[in-house]
Amino acid sequence: MENGGQGAAVVRADRTPESIILRVAYLSLAVNAGLVVSKLALSVYSGSLALRADGIHSFVDVVASIALIAGVFLSTRKRRDFPYGLYKVENVVAVAIALLIFFTAFEIAMEALAGNGAAQSYSGWVLLAVAAFIPIPFVLGTYEVNVGRKYNSPGLIADGRQHQMDVLSSSVVFIALLGQFFGIPLDRIAAVIVAIFIVRSGWEILKDSMKPLLDASVDYDTLSEIRTIIRSDPIVSSIKSVTGRNSGRYIFVEAVVEMATSDLNEAHQASEHIEEAIQTRVQNVERIVIHYEPEERAHLRYAAPLQDREGLISDHPGEAPYFAIFDIDVRENRVERQDIIANPFTGAEERKGVQIAGMLLAEKIDVVLLRHSLEGKGIGYVFEAEGIEMRLTTAATLAEVIDETIERHREEAGAPPR
Repeated sequence: MENGGQGAAVVRADRTPESIILRVAYLSLAVNAGLVVSKLALSVYSGSLALRADGIHSFVDVVASIALIAGVFLSTRKRRDFPYGLYKVENVVAVAIALLIFFTAFEIAMEALAGNGAAQSYSGWVLLAVAAFIPIPFVLGTYEVNVGRKYNSPGLIADGRQHQMDVLSSSVVFIALLGQFFGIPLDRIAAVIVAIFIVRSGWEILKDSMKPLLDASVDYDTLSEIRTIIRSDPIVSSIKSVTGRNSGRYIFVEAVVEMATSDLNEAHQASEHIEEAIQTRVQNVERIVIHYEPEERAHLRYAAPLQDREGLISDHPGEAPYFAIFDIDVRENRVERQDIIANPFTGAEERKGVQIAGMLLAEKIDVVLLRHSLEGKGIGYVFEAEGIEMRLTTAATLAEVIDETIERHREEAGAPPR
C-alpha cells in the first residue's frame, strides 16, 4: 500500500503543467533538430540553395526551442530577489521568438529578392522528401498551441505558431524546387508573400507577449468572471475595483470590496472563501489579494433608552419605558426621521434584555447609544452577535444625543466643528 501511494505521488508530480510543457518543448527540440539535419543533408546532396535556407530556418526553430525550455525552467523558480517568481521569463522568451520570426521573414525575402533565379535539375525523390517535411511542423505546431492554450503558456503558444508558419516557408521551397524541376522560376513571388504572413504572425506573438511585460490588464471576460464570483458572496455589498495582470501564464488578481460587516474575523473568512472560489473556477491564478472595507452607509439608524417621552436618557436600557429611534443622513449630517416607541418588556420577569434586543433588531438599528457599558449582560451579547454597535454617551437628553451624534459625523467627514 505504501509503495502504491508513492507511485501515485510520482504520477501526480509528473503530470504537473510545468512537466507537461517541458515534455512538449523537448519534443519540439528533437523534431526541429531532425529537420535541420535532414534538410541540410539534402541541400548538400542536391546543391539546392533554397533547401539550405530552409534548413537554416529550421535551425532558428532549434534555438527557439532551447530558449523555450530555458524560459519554462526559469519561470518555475522563485528566489528571494524575485518573490513574485520569474513567470515573465516566458513572455521574454516569446518576445525573443517573435524577433526570430521577423528575422526568418527577412531571410526568406532576401533569398527571394537576391536569388539569381537560375533553374537547376533535381532528382524526383528530393521533391518527395521535401513534400514529406511540409506537414511535420504544422502537426507539431498545432499540438504545441493546443497544449499552450490549455496550460496558458505564452512561450509554447509562440513556438507552436512559429512552427505552423514553417509550413508556408517549406511550401515555398517545395514550389521553388518544383518550378525549377520544370524549368519555371516561381520562388521569388511566393517567398515574398509568405514573408508577409510570417511577419503578421510574429507581430501577434510580440503584441500578446509585450502586454504582460508592461503589466497590461487581464482580458475583460476573465475579470468579469472574477467580479461575478466576488459578487456571489452574500457578505459583499459592493465591489470598488478588480484588477488583474498576467505574468507568464499566471494571473495575479487584486480586488477592493465593501463587506456588510464590521467583524474583522468574519470579513477575513469571507475573503478566504472568495479567494478559494476564484482559484477553483479561474485557471492559472497564482495570487489573489482582497482588500476588504466596512460597508459605507449613507444612512444610520440610532436608538437610545428614555426615561420618559420628554427625552430624558435612561441609565438602564432594560428598565427604560421608551426608546428613541432616529435616522441620520451621514452625507448631509442631518436627522431624517425621529420617533419614540414604547418598551413592552419593562415588566418581563425573564429574558427581558434579550426580548428588548429582539425588538430593536426588528427596527434594524445600527447603533445603540448608552450611558453605561453592557459588557457581561445578555442584551449586550445579542447586540454584539448581530453586529450592532454599542456607543457610550454622556448626553442627558435626546436633543443632546442627536447633536452629539451629528457633530461626530461632521468630524469623521473632516468638516470643521460648529
